[in-house]
Parts: sequence; structure tokens; C-alpha cells
Amino acid sequence: MGVLEHRSLCLGASIMNKSCNSTLPDLFSHMTWAYTITLVLLGLVLNCLALCVLCCRLPQWTETRVYMVNLAVADLCLVCALPFFLHTLKMEKQGTLFCYLSQGIYLVNRYMSISLIMAIAVDRYLAVCYPLRSRGLRSPRQAVAVCALLWVLVVSSQGVRWLLDMHEGGFCFSRQSPKFNSILVSLMSFYVPLAVLVFCSLQVVTSLARRPAADLTQAEATRKASRMIWANLAVFVACFLPLHLVLTVFSAMAPDNCDLRRTFSILLYFTSKLSDANCCLDTISYYLMAKEFQEASVRVSGAKVHKSQDSLSIILT
Repeated sequence: MGVLEHRSLCLGASIMNKSCNSTLPDLFSHMTWAYTITLVLLGLVLNCLALCVLCCRLPQWTETRVYMVNLAVADLCLVCALPFFLHTLKMEKQGTLFCYLSQGIYLVNRYMSISLIMAIAVDRYLAVCYPLRSRGLRSPRQAVAVCALLWVLVVSSQGVRWLLDMHEGGFCFSRQSPKFNSILVSLMSFYVPLAVLVFCSLQVVTSLARRPAADLTQAEATRKASRMIWANLAVFVACFLPLHLVLTVFSAMAPDNCDLRRTFSILLYFTSKLSDANCCLDTISYYLMAKEFQEASVRVSGAKVHKSQDSLSIILT
């Protein structure tokens, strides 16, 4: 099983009857191994290809390209942590340094992916809605600085979570019950980026829809840019929202009977597996951005460049 649902299965364990067994069926365990191995293989191939395209095939470095390279690295690191996580599930003693590092890498890269997707959305918002005023705020060098800051913040937040969990009895996977402070770190690391992402996406799509098109070519490019934004938002919401909604309800209810706990166990299992798939589904964003960049470059090069085309080219690169 994934990290978060393993830890969440133990929520409220201290107030439950010891005879209550919330362990998922063996079939789920076999499914976890098959699913995770498939995810690792696909994730390695897709993210390595994405890095090759982003680092070697595109003609110039842009702000979005810097963010996407960091996102691919985060997804690749998460994929590489999954085999070690499976190994820890077989260990009788999980409170080891190896187990702590496995979970730390897993969580850091999960929430780093979320933070980078938010940063890409903010960058698009500034480029489309404030194309002139944001020129001083946007450059590849500044994007590198933003990524560095995000890495520091995410690693620090997970460090705080580790300290809280160690103080409350343990950090590693499913052996201990996560307390309120620990859960709050995870939920804040998701809901804040979600709110920013939704706001920026809606503002950008609205701005593009209101922009008059100079010709049919530009109108088609605008529609494709809007579809790209909706696709990125859909992937994000589909992967991460179900898990965090279940975690929110579970932590608020703290179910104290076996039936509810088993129900939440199943929900957490499937939603966690869905969230793990994000490390592969992000390649949709890589493909769309690279494809739209190439098409936009060709179209703009053959047309008269003006302000609206310039800002549209920014969003596609």
C-alpha cells in the first residue's frame, strides 16, 4: 500500500478495540505489488524520456521549461523511492533509518510535485494576465530561484512533520498513528496549492477567451492553450483530491468502530494508488507543452508578432 493510507489506517487506533482488524485483504497486497511495479517501470521510462525532451530537444530555456525539468526530477525520484517502500513493507522492524529515508523521499517528492504544478500555474497567470508588468518578475534564472526555494520549503515542512511524528512515537509508514499536527502539514501542503492552481487556471482561461484573435491560426492556438490548462488541472485534481478528501474526512471523524474503519481503509487504498499514478500522468503535461511550443513557434514565426501573440507564446513555452 501507499504511504499515506498505511499511516491513516492507524489513525485513532489507540481508542479502538484491539480485536478490531482493519487489515486489507491479501488480494489488495498482491494488487499493490503488481500495480507499484508497473508504475515504477512506466514512471522510469516516461520521466526519463520527458527529461531527454526537456533538456535536449527544445530550442531554448524558458521559465516553464525550468519548472518542468524540476517536476520531472521530482516524479523520477518518487518513482525510485517506490521499490524501497515495497521493501520496507516486508520488514518486521520498520523504525529504521532506511525506512525513514524511504518515506522521506516519497513524501518530499510528492509534495514537491504539487508545489511545482502550482508554480507553473502562477507563472502562466502572470504571463497571460499581466504580460508587461510581469516581465521583470519572469526569467529562467528567477524560475531556478523559485524552484530552489520550493525544494527548501518542502524539505523543511517534511522535516517538521518528521520531528512531530518522532515526538509522538514514530515516523515510519504504518507503525504509528499520525496525530493532528502531522496530518495538518500534509493537508496544508495540498489545499493551498489547489486553491492557487484553480484560481490561476480560471483566470488564464478567462483572459484567453476574452482576447480577440487576429486570425484563425491564433484562435486555434488559443483554444489549444486553454485545453492544455484544463488537462493539467484535471490531472492534478483527479490524482490528489480524492486522497486528501478522504484523509480530511477520516481525520475529522476519527472512526471508532470496525465497519467505518474498514470502509475508510478501502477508500484510502484506492485513492492512494490513484495519487501515485501522478508520477506517470504528469508526462501528459510534458507532451502538451512541448507540442504546443513547437506549433506556436512555427505559427508565430510566420505571422506578424504583436502583444497578444507574444503573451500567448509565453504560456505555451
